Amino acid sequence: MNTIISTHNLSKYFNGICRVNEVNLTVYEGDIYGFLGPNGAGKSTTLKMLLGLTKPTKGDVIIFGKNFNKNRQLILSQTGSLIESPSYYGHLTGLENMRILQRLRNVSTKNIQEALHIVRLENQQNKLVKHYSLGMKQRLGIAMALINFPKLLILDEPTNGLDPNGIREIRELIKSLPQRYGITVLISTHLLSEIEQMATSVGIINDGKLLFQGDMDLLKAKSKTYISIKTEDNKLAKKILLPKGYEFNQNNDRLIFENLTDSHIAYLNKLLIGHGINVTRIEEHKKSLEDIFLELTGKERSL
Repeated sequence: MNTIISTHNLSKYFNGICRVNEVNLTVYEGDIYGFLGPNGAGKSTTLKMLLGLTKPTKGDVIIFGKNFNKNRQLILSQTGSLIESPSYYGHLTGLENMRILQRLRNVSTKNIQEALHIVRLENQQNKLVKHYSLGMKQRLGIAMALINFPKLLILDEPTNGLDPNGIREIRELIKSLPQRYGITVLISTHLLSEIEQMATSVGIINDGKLLFQGDMDLLKAKSKTYISIKTEDNKLAKKILLPKGYEFNQNNDRLIFENLTDSHIAYLNKLLIGHGINVTRIEEHKKSLEDIFLELTGKERSL
């Protein structure tokens, strides 16, 4: 697979405080790469460095196989972005804002109409942007990022201000971009549920450090099912189960088992009862992606 973005020890310090700490991102062609982290984790700062909006303290940014510092104009001509909040002229209509960008990007009028259609603003294009709702302004920002139908689209919290229906529309839009237009997408958010439904790859950052990077399936594989069993005499239960080859951990008053089939659970229950041990609870648990996220980023941190 072709690598669209790679960073090498990318770091940023503000007033001597490290905000991004030696981050090595890898985004492949056709990816929808979900960049996850709590608020203040370093997501926006990293994206700004990818776009040249903030100068790295150290490290390199390689996009489309080219060093950003040496090929800035070429790279940005093939990149669309929406960082933090859209920029627009409120006294102009949505269409007029798009026409300004059209001249800057040197693209056809057809691109304007297609981008507005994609974000469902074609019926609001002649309305002044200052009268747009927050969600409409956000969609206009995405349309402006799409106007040249770039190879790479970088979106920072693109569903901010959208109602549930709008969030679903943007999610479906983003999912369609790689296959329909050949656009690779890097999207940052603190909303794990959104990334879970659209991303093919994911990176998790916290306190400026990249804690996890890989396929979404690899992250989901961490979500293993386990069985907890509570008895009235766990000490005796352990003496009976260990010689039988059962492997388990103890968490408070529960015995924790992994990789047990239904038949194993039934046999284990029968075995304990047969030795006069009352089994009071058998429960199945599965770590959600949110649980994994919180374990990686620290449960004291808010999403």
